[in-house]
Amino acid sequence: MTSDAFIPFARPAIDAATIAAVGDVLASGWITSGPKVEALEARLSALFGGRRVCAFANGSATMEVALRLAGVAPGDEVITSPITWAATANAVLAVGARPVFVDIDPVTRNLDLAAVEAAVTSRTRALLPVYLAGLPVDMDWLYAIARRHALRVIEDAAQAIDARWNAKRIGAFGDLVSFSFQANKNITCAEGGCLVLDSVAETERAQRLRLQGVVRSGLDGMDVEEPGGKCNLSDVHAAIALGQLDQLAAITPRRAALAELYFELAEAHGWADLGIELPPRTRTHGAITNWHLFQVVLPADRIAGGRAAVMQALREHGIGSGVHYPALHLFTCHRRRGWHEGQLPHAERIGRSILTLPLFPTLREGDVERVAAALTTTCQRLLQ
Repeated sequence: MTSDAFIPFARPAIDAATIAAVGDVLASGWITSGPKVEALEARLSALFGGRRVCAFANGSATMEVALRLAGVAPGDEVITSPITWAATANAVLAVGARPVFVDIDPVTRNLDLAAVEAAVTSRTRALLPVYLAGLPVDMDWLYAIARRHALRVIEDAAQAIDARWNAKRIGAFGDLVSFSFQANKNITCAEGGCLVLDSVAETERAQRLRLQGVVRSGLDGMDVEEPGGKCNLSDVHAAIALGQLDQLAAITPRRAALAELYFELAEAHGWADLGIELPPRTRTHGAITNWHLFQVVLPADRIAGGRAAVMQALREHGIGSGVHYPALHLFTCHRRRGWHEGQLPHAERIGRSILTLPLFPTLREGDVERVAAALTTTCQRLLQ
């Protein structure tokens, strides 16, 4: 390893004011869901154009609750992407439904919406698109499919805070929109998330479902009409999220500037000649990414030792990297349900070749240059 400091692929930036705010919450004696959660929901509602917001302990529970709100039940099908975190499909399985994976667009790495429409059956109840690395799908096309087939849409926007479609912020429109504030997201509260929705009745039900389904009345009345879970957000976490929201306007352009530097260096180092594929550089139709991740697709089948060898070499250079994500349909639990190699060729190739490079607001330009140089020399050495 070089003497330079290790560069992780992601690093949260928590300022002194946020740390102090957490201390104030701890000193207050009210550390579970309370006034800070209410304040966070109000701030997020304003961010999303006045829509209703329900905060959760994580962005996985938001999707499961959204599926329940949408009436997805055992025997139903939900169409989703195979290039996503395990939680997306796990939420579908948790409500007893079947995830139906369709292939991705090899350029955007998001769902191929033509394949989505072809996969709709009489058992389909919802569409669950994933906005990989913060890049939305074609929202007009997505919702046109949903309208034609009378389907609910649960948007896995876990990575897409402050991303846009035709200048509209993701979450400011649509059906049920799920965000994550996990540690590596553009804004974080360590662990947390929120669900954005419109219906008063669905909002009230989401609030019940996040805390065991309990309904209170008066000083001592309590009832449970349907069982819920334990996924309410604490005021400690909400205080962190409020501090992060104060930084969002600076975070998004900073990430975009670092991504642009990667593109410039990729051209200078001849990544295309090495077979390294880049993400879309600018808007894709009306979609504008928030640059949650900067991901390249390696020519892994031509690299001695494959992607793992590249990751190990980068680590020896003091550089962290990540895999987001292997093709989900090839995990054992989905193979048991009939999925196998060869069904989704674009997802399978990208799933074994995609590599996440460091990108976070406090990353320095010199760090990006160091990453680009190390990836270049590594691929030159390992290419067969």
